[in-house]
Order: sequence, then structure tokens, then C-alpha cells
Amino acid sequence: MLSAKNILETSPIVAVITVENAKDALPLAKALVEGGVNALEITLRTKEALKAIDLISKNIDDCIVGVGTVLCEEDLLNSIEHGAKFAISPGFTPSLLKKAKDLNFALIPGVATASEILTAMQYGYKEFKLFPATVVGGVKMLKSLNAPFKNIKFCPTGGINEENFLEFLELENVLSVGGSWVADKELIRKKDFSQIREIAKRSILKIKQI
Repeated sequence: MLSAKNILETSPIVAVITVENAKDALPLAKALVEGGVNALEITLRTKEALKAIDLISKNIDDCIVGVGTVLCEEDLLNSIEHGAKFAISPGFTPSLLKKAKDLNFALIPGVATASEILTAMQYGYKEFKLFPATVVGGVKMLKSLNAPFKNIKFCPTGGINEENFLEFLELENVLSVGGSWVADKELIRKKDFSQIREIAKRSILKIKQI
């Protein structure tokens, strides 16, 4: 079982994906992997999400597929049944934190304050999603959190895009960033998977150049 740290270190970009048609799941995942983005977060915002996770987990070997927008224990269990290897939540409840730990399943809970970090640390969590990142302080917030939370790492998500993602990745306490710019909904609707692949490639190349 992969840990949250292992997953966030696998790919500097976690693609945040909304799948409206499960038929798009495989060509989309393939395009992202070919572009160098190997961690995929399928958000539970559509009826097709779980089916998409199932398809990707069974057919695409070179990526780690997980689930996003996990709000409760039921979401967590359903996602695991469909092949998710990790889960990301916009926030957390004590019961959600405990359930993931009991299952030894990689959950990356969302936090927006120091108090939330302290609460989740009591359950053994060290990796978090800062959300919504740019709204709660972005780079300045993460720099401020680094001093009191030296052993804590983040995957900031929310407002991250191709213009600002490098600012976040340069921070000591950021392992990866979550963003939908590499899997734009309009491009998915148009089935323009070649363009998605090129955006992923371009983004990964920018990281290699810093």
C-alpha cells in the first residue's frame, strides 16, 4: 500500500479531473501519462467518476489513480472498491481520518488553518492538501506554515494554474500541486486529448527547467 508521501512524490502535478463521460477516462489518462503526469485525482462530482476510476485502475499501468472530493466514509469505501489508490478531501471529519487510518489507506485531507493541521496530526497525518490554496494565502501561507510545521508537507490545490504552479513547487514544504489546467474540462468535452498531452508535457518541462 502506497503512503500519501509516496504518492505525492510520484508526480509533481496531481491532475484534478472531472469526468462527465466514462468513455473519456482511458484516452484522457493515457494522454496525461504520456505527458508525464502520473498521479490522477478523479473528483466525485459526476455520476461517471467511480466508473472512470475503475477503468483507469484496470487498464492504465503507469499511473496512480485516486479520488477527490471525498466527503464521508461512504465515499472512501466506494472509491476503494472501484480501484482508487488514494483519496483527497476538501476538508475532514474525525471519523473520515480514523476510517482511512483503520484501512491503512492513503488519505490526503484538506486543511486551511493551523488548527486543522494540529487536529489531523493527532491522527497521524503529515501530508495535507492546502485548500483552497490561493484563497487562504497561497505561497505566503505555506511559507508561514513551514516554520512551526517542519515535518508537514503539502499539495496545494485551488487556484493553481500554469502561470503560478512553479511558485508553489519551489517551496520547501510542497511535494506536489493539484490542478485542473492539465485536464481542462472543455478539452475533455472536445476529446482533444492530444492538446491535453501537450499541456502536461509543457508543464513537466517547466519543472525540469527550474
